Amino acid sequence: MSFERVLVVGAGQMGAGIAQVVAASGRQVLLYDPFPGAVERGLAGIHRSLEKVEAKGGAPTADVLTRITESTELVAADLMIEAISEDAAAKEELFRAADALLPDTAVLASNTSSIPITSLAAVTSRPERVIGMHFFNPVPVLQLVEVIRGLQTSDETAAAIVELVRDLGKVPAEANDFPGFVSNRILMPFINEAAYALLEGVAEAEAIDTIAKLGFAHPLGPLALADLIGLDTCVAVMDVLHAGLGNPKYAPCPLLRQYVAAGRLGRKSGRGFYEYP
Repeated sequence: MSFERVLVVGAGQMGAGIAQVVAASGRQVLLYDPFPGAVERGLAGIHRSLEKVEAKGGAPTADVLTRITESTELVAADLMIEAISEDAAAKEELFRAADALLPDTAVLASNTSSIPITSLAAVTSRPERVIGMHFFNPVPVLQLVEVIRGLQTSDETAAAIVELVRDLGKVPAEANDFPGFVSNRILMPFINEAAYALLEGVAEAEAIDTIAKLGFAHPLGPLALADLIGLDTCVAVMDVLHAGLGNPKYAPCPLLRQYVAAGRLGRKSGRGFYEYP
């Protein structure tokens, strides 16, 4: 399989980052987002990110940007990487549309944090060509890509995506299709327990994060990391874990739900556990 023309759907923080690293590998990228102004904002973010890379001796900004084209609709490509909101119904609708429009040989990949790949594959006529590509934020910096095989994902598709991930300069780690996969099955209970520690008055947010950073040698504490991920995304992932695994330990902390209801979503809204001027 050759992935020279890649359609990235979703121009938010994750989608823009994915578009950047794919274009930096020399491939043509079509960036699509139905929300007005989303692609323009995504391209502006890519431009800022590339300028930092160029300042450190990386590829010229203009060279990479010329390989990213705005698309106003779903178009033919060798590979689609979906990076829309963590909503199962929305993702399934997109996969149905992509299955109808993209060539039969195209691979359909999802950047989902937790939604089963098998359920996305089930709404298509090509389940053997559906796979998970879970990038980590910030995409241009973090090296890991969790590659998730659905129940019917073919060996050929998995091998081609693993090869692509390496060609993007990333490190693939393969996982099977269980709720939350590996990364979020481990990470979300950690964030959740930190939220409970704050809720129960065990310590203030800064102390909780300092203990995690210095005690566990983590670059970010769990509450600051939740703000970076987005508290709404954390709650959505925990709901998938809770429903899929049936264990109450995965139920989101009430404080997380309260913050999301109040619009305190983290960095993207300007306030979560911390404030971001």
